[in-house]
Amino acid sequence: MKILIVGGGGREHAIAWKILKSSKVGKLYCAPGNAGIGEIAECVDIPVTKHEELADFALSEGIDLTVIGPDDPLAAGIVDVFESRGLKVFGPRKNAAIIESSKVFSKNLMKKYGIPTAAYETFDCPDKAMEYLRTSKFPIVIKADGLALGKGVIICNDFEEAEKAVKSIMIDKQFGMSGNKVVIEEFITGPEVSTLAFCDGTHILPMTSAQDHKRAKDNDMGLNTGGMGTFSPSPFYTEKIDDFCRRYIYQPTIDAMKAEGRDFVGILFVGLMLTGDGPKVLEFNARFGDPEAQVVLPRLKNDLVEVMEACIEGRLDEINLEFEDNAAVCVILASDGYPEHYEKGFEIQGLDSFLDKEDYFIFHSATKKDNERILTNGGRVLGVTAIGKSLKEARAKAYEGTEKIYFKNKYMRTDIGKAIEQK
Repeated sequence: MKILIVGGGGREHAIAWKILKSSKVGKLYCAPGNAGIGEIAECVDIPVTKHEELADFALSEGIDLTVIGPDDPLAAGIVDVFESRGLKVFGPRKNAAIIESSKVFSKNLMKKYGIPTAAYETFDCPDKAMEYLRTSKFPIVIKADGLALGKGVIICNDFEEAEKAVKSIMIDKQFGMSGNKVVIEEFITGPEVSTLAFCDGTHILPMTSAQDHKRAKDNDMGLNTGGMGTFSPSPFYTEKIDDFCRRYIYQPTIDAMKAEGRDFVGILFVGLMLTGDGPKVLEFNARFGDPEAQVVLPRLKNDLVEVMEACIEGRLDEINLEFEDNAAVCVILASDGYPEHYEKGFEIQGLDSFLDKEDYFIFHSATKKDNERILTNGGRVLGVTAIGKSLKEARAKAYEGTEKIYFKNKYMRTDIGKAIEQK
């Protein structure tokens, strides 16, 4: 098979690495890719926004399967474009990707079908939002309706912070058109867990759990980011919780989407808060999480291509998912200043330390090749993933691995997986 991956981050590097484990794959392409992906696949210089151009490439090269990585092209309908050209593609259509691209839609869906989530109100007028906030209980959570690179969620401790958030999102348009509407949600507490699940429109197969660290700084301080590190499995996600989520969250969500005429085929990312009143949905994403993919895929035993084909062909019920009895921890190496202002273009040293290591995976998020040098090319630069028999062992190895890599202005959180030691 010839396979094309659309995207160029750590998620896509992890997907590419896993796809190449399949005996079905003869040639792998990635558009646009990055320096790390370029070492295992042929990178194609086509932006993820050029849907027709990507489809033209897939047709001209005889691509057998295209895998869409990021949220933006899914929300914009790239799957619909590929399907209209007769191409096999893995990912939800535009009318199903709305479960991520509109928080208002997903919250209303959960309310309509009785899927557990935090209480909320939605607003398309900043004055009405302010009026509501004047009588609200704090802390409270304000979310931009649309896609915002994982940064459109603001926890506000008092009215002044909430007023500033509404102004930033709805008036100053910090996140562009994504801020035309907001969700104002009750603040709920508990361990936050992510579950990725394969879906074929009718059936859903949840993968092993993971736990992300969204804030930029230690102790969950600082701004929200795309993710500063993650570990799998989560010790907080028990069999009892899994049974509850399968019965009251996962399958009901797929059934709800089908009932709405929005059959969901691809990866459903379910962000959960394990509250004292039981698991509640924080958010849905319509693709692999980044960096969650970097700890979940290395533990997956199955042939990823076979599972993706089963999703597309509506026979996911034939698949039995299996995961290694181990643990994985990923620490993101970022450019200092991320997610706001940072410099790039610095040489990365130490990557050759991992060439013969089977228990380490260095997934490139924002890198580029400059002759023989690999340079930083964005905010989140690399994901250092380590495998261990236990979470504690994997965490220790991941941080040992980060010490072998150097680039100017390297920054990382030092407490990824610290909750493991407190469990």
